[in-house]
Amino acid sequence: MKKYILTLILVSVTLSMSNAQDLNGAWEATLNNDEGVAVQYVTIVSDGFFSEAFFEKENGKFIGTKGGSFSSDNGMLTYTLEFASFDSDMVGSTNSFPYSFKDGKLHVGEKIWSRVDDGTPGDLQGAWLISGRKQDGEVIKRDISGPRKTMKILSGTRFQWIAYNIETKAFMGTGGGTYTTANGKYTEHIGFFSRDDSRVGASLEFNFELKDGDWHHSGFSSKGQPIYEVWSIRKG
Repeated sequence: MKKYILTLILVSVTLSMSNAQDLNGAWEATLNNDEGVAVQYVTIVSDGFFSEAFFEKENGKFIGTKGGSFSSDNGMLTYTLEFASFDSDMVGSTNSFPYSFKDGKLHVGEKIWSRVDDGTPGDLQGAWLISGRKQDGEVIKRDISGPRKTMKILSGTRFQWIAYNIETKAFMGTGGGTYTTANGKYTEHIGFFSRDDSRVGASLEFNFELKDGDWHHSGFSSKGQPIYEVWSIRKG
């Protein structure tokens, strides 16, 4: 009997993990708003974390973003928001929606998403938190367990960074788009930027290296300032 129960538990856990992995990657949907403007929605899902950004499809004008942690089980998707640019009162709330896969598309509630990628081919798929910066030749570590977070979440082709505070519910900014990794170079192509819509369409190239599981990111910022950042994969 104990063996039977253990088998059921293992099957349940395996199915739950499989469902979460099926969601990994980037998804997109396009809907027209009340003014008839086409709005692009992009969701990036990675191992229990997600972000969703929406912006005008034609010009990348930023509209809003939300995201946090999630779990999936028995056809239900449950998420808890860590940030919501358009309504800070939503931070900390938990919501559940039914989801299913039909004809290669993801149906969540009344929204239908098309898959952009499954977490490949980029080398940096994951949810990362900034954990250090180099100053005067030395990497100064940062506590990633605090309420103020800068998260960068990547699928195989899409990225989004978000700065926020889960304690004060403040949203400080976000940007995202597409990226590539090749020969030690990480290149971002900006698709939206909450602080400055004029940056849409720009490309930035950085050096990247994975050391002991951390992502070392160096080069020059959009303002031409030298940067050296260390990012650690998010575990909780």
